[in-house]
Amino acid sequence: MVRSGGSSSKQMFPDLSDEKLVEMAVSGTPDAFGEIVKRWDRKIFALCFGMLGREDEARDAAQEAFIAAYRALPNFRGEAKVSSWLHRIAVNQCLTTRRRNRTRSEDHLDEETNEEERTFVASDHYSPSHTAERGERMSVVRQAVTSLPVDLRQVVVMKEFEEMTFQEISETLEIPLSTVKSRLYTALKQLKSKLEGVSVEVV
Repeated sequence: MVRSGGSSSKQMFPDLSDEKLVEMAVSGTPDAFGEIVKRWDRKIFALCFGMLGREDEARDAAQEAFIAAYRALPNFRGEAKVSSWLHRIAVNQCLTTRRRNRTRSEDHLDEETNEEERTFVASDHYSPSHTAERGERMSVVRQAVTSLPVDLRQVVVMKEFEEMTFQEISETLEIPLSTVKSRLYTALKQLKSKLEGVSVEVV
């Protein structure tokens, strides 16, 4: 993944907003976009991992999302926050990845759940994961989330794992606020049903 120039980036871009960095990148300062990548690569990867469930695919999708964002810089109009813009591009990239993978065997997800245990989201802090211990319970939770329809899964990942607000999700997915809340309600209801009998809380 494209990265900025390490510690020098902090000195070059102290306390600049994401929007200002985009403006600088469009004006011909490529290192400014590198700073954006540095700020958001963990979150974007976490989102991709939550939606795709495979580390290798998530890394590829995150990489492609940043490449797509870089190419689309001249079209950024500031109508949404940079973070929402990046998340929307990442979501679209994940959907593209899923479409490409539809030719795989239908039992592919079952094979994934038997792989060596790994953390569901590669983030230092996220909410729902703390309700489940590592190991077998986490595997069950991950399988349940992965089995949700994609429109429900993306809302769960954004709200419960990425801790985005309803408004941010609405802007990212370009859907009404009421739809976001409805999808989350439906998703959590389905998760409770899937996790019935497992000592994991879904709030």
